Amino acid sequence: MIFNRRLWWHRNRRLVAAVFRRRRWWNALKAAIGYRWSFVRFSSMVSHYPTALTFEPTTHCNLRCPQCISGLRAFTRPTGQADAALFRKVIDELHPYVFYVSLYFQGEPLLNPNFFQMVAYAHQKGIFTDTSTNGHYFSDDNCRQLIDSGLSQVIISLDGADAETYRKYRIGGQWEKVLAGVQNLIRWRRQMKAAHPYVVLQFILFSHNEGQVADVEALARSLGVDELRLKTAQVYEEWDGAAWVPKDAALSRYEREGEHLRLRRTGRRGCSRLWMEPTITWDGQVLPCCFDKDADHPMGSLTDAAFSEIWNGPAYQTFRRNLWKSRDQYAMCSNCSEGVRLWVEP
Repeated sequence: MIFNRRLWWHRNRRLVAAVFRRRRWWNALKAAIGYRWSFVRFSSMVSHYPTALTFEPTTHCNLRCPQCISGLRAFTRPTGQADAALFRKVIDELHPYVFYVSLYFQGEPLLNPNFFQMVAYAHQKGIFTDTSTNGHYFSDDNCRQLIDSGLSQVIISLDGADAETYRKYRIGGQWEKVLAGVQNLIRWRRQMKAAHPYVVLQFILFSHNEGQVADVEALARSLGVDELRLKTAQVYEEWDGAAWVPKDAALSRYEREGEHLRLRRTGRRGCSRLWMEPTITWDGQVLPCCFDKDADHPMGSLTDAAFSEIWNGPAYQTFRRNLWKSRDQYAMCSNCSEGVRLWVEP
């Protein structure tokens, strides 16, 4: 639900401007046509670069959310903070093609002391930037830096319309602190006469908060955010995921089959992310997409090769080829959002 049409249009103009800067539109057109053509020919080669990018500032987080690998401290891969030099290397190679960079994967991005510097570097290259945060780090100084960096959009997760409900999932979180932080960011944006970042309040739908949709809509309006998004939860059965799924089927991306969950998804082959939006971990591992949360399928490392070498390398080609045959070959693909309804209208 959009509350601020003026800033919504400003956000979209920024995005369009990023697409058409430096002829990125041509790469985007090649990507769209190339993906469809590959779908027909079962081809794993690409003649374009990515159009978007997910970059991980950090794996560290202050919360202990029970359906999150970062919250559970369940990584088997190395953990740490991204170096600004690595981010600059990625942007220097890809900025002629990539128009959208999401500075978030696992962890709380604002815990990385280089975060504002990384955002500013991408912004200087005319790239639309966004991030997703749990909202605990909107101090006066951080709010000023966030606005000065040029960040286009910030998504703030608030999965409860009251403190008790919020803490059931956001373990270790402070509901009141998030509310105060959101108001502080909006106050600083107004004080600095800025039209960015566009502020989205995100409410992830679980079994314990599914009855609070009307309450969170009223809360979002009172906070003055630009948009409220209701998102269906992604859960994992090995972490007791079924218990977190809403009972109202209209609020879930899953359907129950006995004791198990199955995604409601169209039976499409392939996946556009393999052709358009890679993920890069804090230490430079290139992953096929943002669902490879523990980096089980690294395509290559930017410490050893340029992105261009990895993008059409043997690991990527094998992964793309296998995905054309069946999505069931990789466990992460069975829980992917491709072809799934993610958002719910209030």
